[in-house]
Amino acid sequence: MQDACRRMQDSGNVKAVLFDLDGTFADTAADLAAALNAVRATRDLPPLPLEVLRPQASHGSAGLLKTGMHVTPESPDFNALRDIFLTHYANHICVHTQLFSGMSDLVDELERREIPWGIVTNKPHIYTLPLMQALGYADRAACMISGDTCAYAKPHPAPMLKACELIKTAPEHCLYLGDDIRDIQAANAVSMRGIIARYGYISNDAALDTWHAHAIIDSPVELLDIFPR
Repeated sequence: MQDACRRMQDSGNVKAVLFDLDGTFADTAADLAAALNAVRATRDLPPLPLEVLRPQASHGSAGLLKTGMHVTPESPDFNALRDIFLTHYANHICVHTQLFSGMSDLVDELERREIPWGIVTNKPHIYTLPLMQALGYADRAACMISGDTCAYAKPHPAPMLKACELIKTAPEHCLYLGDDIRDIQAANAVSMRGIIARYGYISNDAALDTWHAHAIIDSPVELLDIFPR
């Protein structure tokens, strides 16, 4: 696999594009980190810098609490700490969050070409919808599949299939852009072409070649290089 924006065979049959949300469509790390540091403050712990927490942002509250509080879902105080995290996040969901550079241009171009696009995220709907509304893209997305839309979340194929059902496009005619191995696993499970958003929340030691993606891009607009001219 080439290192970036590789043109794929039969790219002319791409009819829709789907995006992961956190770390792919929008840079949500600062607001998620603020929620984790609010939890730390309840234990009189100093805030952790964003660069420490950023690689865990795609793993939601569980990943951030593990990094910042050394607790897992099996820990006795996990639920209480998660409640503090989620309450703070819900009340400050789009303070610093913004689209990644180039994403608005990509979406504008997809819409100009009449190519539907949508969101497939593991973020619960109670946070997905208000965040997309705050960003101004909720009404523009052809579908928004959250972590609790289906019985299973990514890497299970169910969310991908639900998205395809809603946008009336077969998986093999879709691209899916994500920044976590679960995104690529979910895409591969339904024969959808998964693209790695290397600009997202990917650790420096991630073995991207083992993810079995179809391409890697360093900026959202590079996705357009996959389409025919």
